[in-house]
Amino acid sequence: MNNQEILVQIKNCQQAYPKDNNSQLVVLDDVNITIKTGEIVGLLGRSGSGKSTLLRIMAGLLTPTQGEVKWKDKLLSGPAEGIAMVFQSFALFPWLTVQDNVQLGLEAKGVARKEREQLAEDAIDLIGLGGYEKAYPKELSGGMRQRVGLARALVVHPDLLLMDEAFSALDVLTAENLRTDLIDLWMEQKLPVKSMLMVTHNIEEAVLMCDRILIFSSNPGRVVHELEVKFPHPRNRENAAFRQFVDHVYTLMTHRDPTTNLNTLNAQANDQKGFQALPRMSMNLMIGMLEALQAEPYLGRADLPKLAQSLQMELDDLLPIGETLQILEFADVAEGDITLTELGKQLVNSEIDDRKDIFRKTIVKNIALIRSIRNVLDERGNHKASAERFRDELKDTMSPEYARHTLSTIIGWARYAEIFDFDEESDQFFLDEDDKTVRE
Repeated sequence: MNNQEILVQIKNCQQAYPKDNNSQLVVLDDVNITIKTGEIVGLLGRSGSGKSTLLRIMAGLLTPTQGEVKWKDKLLSGPAEGIAMVFQSFALFPWLTVQDNVQLGLEAKGVARKEREQLAEDAIDLIGLGGYEKAYPKELSGGMRQRVGLARALVVHPDLLLMDEAFSALDVLTAENLRTDLIDLWMEQKLPVKSMLMVTHNIEEAVLMCDRILIFSSNPGRVVHELEVKFPHPRNRENAAFRQFVDHVYTLMTHRDPTTNLNTLNAQANDQKGFQALPRMSMNLMIGMLEALQAEPYLGRADLPKLAQSLQMELDDLLPIGETLQILEFADVAEGDITLTELGKQLVNSEIDDRKDIFRKTIVKNIALIRSIRNVLDERGNHKASAERFRDELKDTMSPEYARHTLSTIIGWARYAEIFDFDEESDQFFLDEDDKTVRE
């Protein structure tokens, strides 16, 4: 589209939060984004990359620590007139009917009753809920409730519609139906909006719907790639070019600097003042993935998009498993593929006792926090140590949520490998008699 108007312009945006030790947790850093009329833009990235935070900054609900946000060429200060948002949760008032929920924003703006009722009815009809005006949210399915949320956003005729993982709480078929309906309305120019921006961690969803995809990195969040999606609508998931594009996005999201090998990455993580963040990750999940990779049709190497499709897993579920297996030297994730290492194959083919031994050696080698806790326990006469000390150290370099996940994972791994144990009631790590005999 020619002569596109610039709606939102974000320059050098940073969002940081103060921490207890006078340092800052940087969630977004040096983010630069421009949104124009006539386009659907996707923010694609992992959970925790700051995408939702950026959406709130864009809507004027949050002021960035640094940088500037312009809405229609004017500095944004406070909630922007002309921006509406659809959330992941349905966020409906259960005591209000569909019509009352939809027209709530119009009422807050002082729109006359007769006009707001007509606008609400139009929005409800547009989104496919005609006849349900007097129904209450409890009477509706999840997909219908999300349509109410969408109608509530559209009823004010916003210039920019923001969607924060609007389809992620829905089942697969319901989400697909809502996506298709939304794109059909957009292509038929029936939506009362000029542009849409959607946050997602679903790669296929982004390629299916968006004209432009911004790929976010994590810790801190920043735009690392910008892609144009030139396929005409409606788009076919099974089309070879579509699948190739999806594969390309996976490649970009798993790309690692070829000059940095795994040993270098682990050394950097272990030598820094803090400890590396780990997702919630059980042994059963990792072993299950390793066994799936070794079996047919993969035989040790899998294309991530095909693996995700086969296992019915999304990016946020699949990549943390692959990255954890990579940290532990059981697999390598690069260029959109995951490949079993010799150590990974050895683990899969071993009996339980041998598996424990392999796992024990690799986590002691690659996880600095495991070594640190074990060393403290060995040095103390009672072989006990407060978990709070290590929890505080984790919070120096990561968010409290990541700290909780990391500690939970460490406890599970250490128990499996019989390196140390944890007593939840006293919030202490300790060695039992068997653990005391186990060393690197």
